[in-house]
Amino acid sequence: MSDHVLTLNAGSSSLKFAIFASNTPSAQAEMTGKFASIGRQPVFSVSSADGRSLDKGALATLDNTFDHEKLLALLLPWLAQHHGRHRIVAVGHRVVHGGERFEGPTRVTEAVLDELERLVPLAPLHQPHNLAAIRAVAEWRPDLLQIACFDTSFHRTQERLAQLFAIPHALSDEGVIRYGFHGLSYAYIAGVLPEYLGPLADRRVIVAHLGNGSSLCAMKERKSRATSMGFTALDGLVMGRRCGTLDPGVILYLMRAKKMDASAIEDMLYRKSGLLGVSGISNNMHVLQDSKAPRAREAIELYCYRAASLIAGLVPSIGGLDALVFTAGIGENSALVRQLICDRLDWLGVSIDGKANSENAVQIGSEQSRVKVLVLPTNEEAIIAKACRDYSE
Repeated sequence: MSDHVLTLNAGSSSLKFAIFASNTPSAQAEMTGKFASIGRQPVFSVSSADGRSLDKGALATLDNTFDHEKLLALLLPWLAQHHGRHRIVAVGHRVVHGGERFEGPTRVTEAVLDELERLVPLAPLHQPHNLAAIRAVAEWRPDLLQIACFDTSFHRTQERLAQLFAIPHALSDEGVIRYGFHGLSYAYIAGVLPEYLGPLADRRVIVAHLGNGSSLCAMKERKSRATSMGFTALDGLVMGRRCGTLDPGVILYLMRAKKMDASAIEDMLYRKSGLLGVSGISNNMHVLQDSKAPRAREAIELYCYRAASLIAGLVPSIGGLDALVFTAGIGENSALVRQLICDRLDWLGVSIDGKANSENAVQIGSEQSRVKVLVLPTNEEAIIAKACRDYSE
């Protein structure tokens, strides 16, 4: 039996896990698994490092009564029972919001958990599930080392101006600032950029993390200089169900003219807007691309228009653009989305090769492109596993 670390990534409707050897720096997990469609009809999948599907046991049949907490209560004993050769010595968690205090991976204590609980209103779709996972592990094995890794930490390198809203300074001093998210994804991409860009990796790079949740990060010297998300994960790009940047006056209108309260507005902006709201069909980009409905195409076009606009808007923060990187589910797999975004950025010197793009190649920039254009898979779990190893040493 050898020592391993377990990573848990609890999303709004999914729960991903991975097991890594604790004595090697490899980014390759020995086992990965996922519960998808939580809240509707959870589907469990698990595979070994070579992609071979593993026995699901009692987790093969689930129904809509299984929420994150119940699934974790099943998963942890299942790991111990079915894969006992993986002796878990630490568990690392993706935690969406770390506020201003947490600038790096942190060992979880009761005091830390209490502080993170106070940040729930800033990430209502994710933070409760992140913290529920921590509590489930503590109940399962109270003595186990748990490490919280924050999506906000990567962006703490930004200058003050990039973090401020133009609101009364007393609110800024209280912590009403731009935090930014998807930091674990950006940290991974920043770490592998030299393999693909060489010295150019430390120059002016914008990474587009495009998925059901989407954001952008402008980097220089592989550090965050500006990002599209702000105080919450609701800001910035159009997303699967989230609206992205919105005129605050719309919220006032909804309150006054439509008599909507805070809960109803939150539900609409977080769960019923974005690709789903515009199309009226789905929040899934693949479904929309296959649809012939005019509103499906309009949703895709809006998604790409806003992405291109915000990419251009981040250029001043780094003084130009040397490379554009697409990552995450949509960024890695949708040639159409990449094409539509890049077509709007030709004035910046962005040009892609149609064949390379359709094949989801790593390098998709054309020979004429003045900007390198890459498609790179992200690996948030590898960043979490590294943090666990560092604490375990």
